[in-house]
Amino acid sequence: MASTEGVSVVGPEQCRSGPDPWAPAPCPVIRADEAGTVLEVNPAALLLMAGAAPGVSVRDALPGWLAEAHEAAVVRSALPDQDDGALAPVSGRIAAHSFEAHPTRGRDGSLVWWLADETGRRLAEEALATERAHTEFLTEASNALLASLNTERCMATTARLAAEYLADAAVVVTPPSGGRLPVARAVTGRATELDLVAVDPSGLPGLGEALQGYPPVASRWIDPATLPAWIVPQGFDGTIGSVVVTPLPGHGVPAGALILFRSTAHARFDESEEVFARLFAARAGASLSAARLYSEQSAITRTLMRDLLPPRLRRLDGVEIAGGYRPAETGDRVGGDFYDVHPGSTEEDASLVVLGDVCGKGLEAAVLTGKIRNTLQALMPMADDHGRMLRLLNGALLTSHHTRFATLVMASVKRTGNLVRLRLTSAGHPSPLVVRGDGTVEEITTRGTLIGVLETIAVDSVEAVLQPGETCLLYTDGFTEARGGPFGDEQFGEERLAQALSECAGMPAEAVVERIQMLASQWLRGGPHDDMAIIAISAPHTNHLSAVDGRTRGRFTA
Repeated sequence: MASTEGVSVVGPEQCRSGPDPWAPAPCPVIRADEAGTVLEVNPAALLLMAGAAPGVSVRDALPGWLAEAHEAAVVRSALPDQDDGALAPVSGRIAAHSFEAHPTRGRDGSLVWWLADETGRRLAEEALATERAHTEFLTEASNALLASLNTERCMATTARLAAEYLADAAVVVTPPSGGRLPVARAVTGRATELDLVAVDPSGLPGLGEALQGYPPVASRWIDPATLPAWIVPQGFDGTIGSVVVTPLPGHGVPAGALILFRSTAHARFDESEEVFARLFAARAGASLSAARLYSEQSAITRTLMRDLLPPRLRRLDGVEIAGGYRPAETGDRVGGDFYDVHPGSTEEDASLVVLGDVCGKGLEAAVLTGKIRNTLQALMPMADDHGRMLRLLNGALLTSHHTRFATLVMASVKRTGNLVRLRLTSAGHPSPLVVRGDGTVEEITTRGTLIGVLETIAVDSVEAVLQPGETCLLYTDGFTEARGGPFGDEQFGEERLAQALSECAGMPAEAVVERIQMLASQWLRGGPHDDMAIIAISAPHTNHLSAVDGRTRGRFTA
């Protein structure tokens, strides 16, 4: 006997010697008449269907699907205008094999059924369909997981997708945070729950190794009877039949573990499903590790940014101080312009206001800005000597790896009665402007060498006095060099700035800042610009001082 696709057939030599004309056929062949009686069966068909023999009814000899197809073909052939072209092949199973039966009509009106084994093709088609479904799921999972860099949302998405496509329930556990394990539990058809549990991961076999991340470990089958209560999702119906712990590999860091549950009502995980679960786990682990790294970097950035952002200003020692900052790039929060206000160490000491402009913009300029601000903070004990502070700052910048320079203007501010006395020092910065009560704008000329270029710098200080309602304006060249206007190429300029300031006579410091910023924004018309920083120092409309905050002395009446 020869064998094809698991079905034995008669060899050519044996077929030639037999009286059966269908014996040489390489596939099972059965001939039956219109009355439903088997007439001939070749050896291959006999081996396939032991009950098929001449004289036996097709109902008793053939599988149901083939017997029904024979009877239907007989009925169709009896209809008028029917030809052999109307006889279509049919498909069905015999034992573990799939066959496609092709009918042809004999000369005596009988039907001959040729059975072609389609098992290999069926298995290939099923494998292809499975692979396509897996690919579609992995694509959907990747899109869903990459849609967010939020760690908790990635955990919830991973658990939900795993419960929906891979198992009856799923749990995602990530490395400990603050002594607790972050957990996401999902059951098919239910909402995902997030939790923090104070448990020892070694209580679940395979979980501790998966959370370490390195060396990589394989999936581990768990006895459902050994599961701790905290790991089983609430709402899981039925008895747990199989559990597998699969590590979630990250980019050099442990991402966590995926725990899949199936009830006894479903088949256990087979080898191909375990491999597919690991493919999904690889994508989920990459997304979780990316979200975790992003979260860590965001926390670091927020911590560092806290010292780079402009401080919140308030009335200090009875003096109104307001500031505004607009970075060059829309998405940036910091840049090369900055301002700071340092209260005096005692009631007799003046407060120090600093506004500066670092060459360039963006993050690199912001880094140098932070260094300058920290250095000035450290030099506050000598705040009464502007020249010495600036020379020490200049030396600090010359010895750093930065190649950028900066300009600054410093103002020592002290309230005396109803007056505000200022000592102003510029280091290569635009001169401060003062708007008097009648709208007159004065330029307080103070010159000095910019910081971070020459080993020796020269600066001078100028005194100024503000009457009640008068304001001193410190600004960076981002305002005067802002290009806009009707044609978009004209600078805002010092004259327009002075005119805008003259219209702010008698306004509080905060209103002055808002007015100048609004006019500059209207001039720009949304066009590109440099960093823009501004500070207004105003002597309030008062007769005497009163305790308006913890630093104010004397009496105050509006």
